[in-house]
Amino acid sequence: MTRIVTTAAAILLLTLIVGCQTDTGRSQMLPQRSNPYMNDPNGLPLEAPGSADEIDLVEKMVSHRQAYRTSLQALVQHYDAVGNNQKTTWAKQELTALDRIPQFRYITDVMPTSLKATERITAADQLYEEAEKIRRQAGAIPVPAPLKDEDLLRAALVKYSELITKYPTSDKIDDAAYRMAGVQEDLGDPTLAAQYYQRAYQWDPATPYPARYKAATVLDRKLHRRAEALELYQESVVKEARFAGEKAAAERRIKELTTSQPQ
Repeated sequence: MTRIVTTAAAILLLTLIVGCQTDTGRSQMLPQRSNPYMNDPNGLPLEAPGSADEIDLVEKMVSHRQAYRTSLQALVQHYDAVGNNQKTTWAKQELTALDRIPQFRYITDVMPTSLKATERITAADQLYEEAEKIRRQAGAIPVPAPLKDEDLLRAALVKYSELITKYPTSDKIDDAAYRMAGVQEDLGDPTLAAQYYQRAYQWDPATPYPARYKAATVLDRKLHRRAEALELYQESVVKEARFAGEKAAAERRIKELTTSQPQ
């Protein structure tokens, strides 16, 4: 019995010793700044805000962001090639952490209202179909709850936006705008959603979607801009009368907004 206890104690002690010798790399981590607006940790002062416009600043940031990723990938390859497993692990951890940081476009301007959906363009039609395929795939996640793949939704947004940018006279730009609005709703961006619904009927007054009604509901329910919403509900009743369900809902809401306290 004494031998068993002694052996167990020795194993436990050995385990603790080995554990203590495991390299975590924590001693080599740079100190984290508590304030993201502090000067550079190496002592170099941040540049004072200049006259550079938003586009220049964002383009510079995107360039630095990509250079940082490329440098980390190069470090991983280098340390892996020379057999330095410890530093390979560090570089991979930093790269993984970079992937987890939210990244934003920052340039979110919606295309102008002056575009017109006037002509059939085969290349634009193909882009639209590609975007639609991605959007549908995003909603293909099964039960227990209907979910949507946000990365695929964002990929669809890129395709729709590409269509509008490259082919601003295509008869698919209103379709793209309407679908983009729906994706923006799914991603929780009601302001952009309302703008894209509005672009759909602004670019094609006869768009085959209840875009005025949808814009009104977002303005009403999500943004609480009810005066604007009321105008669009009223316009929807007249110009989108073919959508019976939406027309009935718009009429009910018009009555609520004009005769009682908004709900």
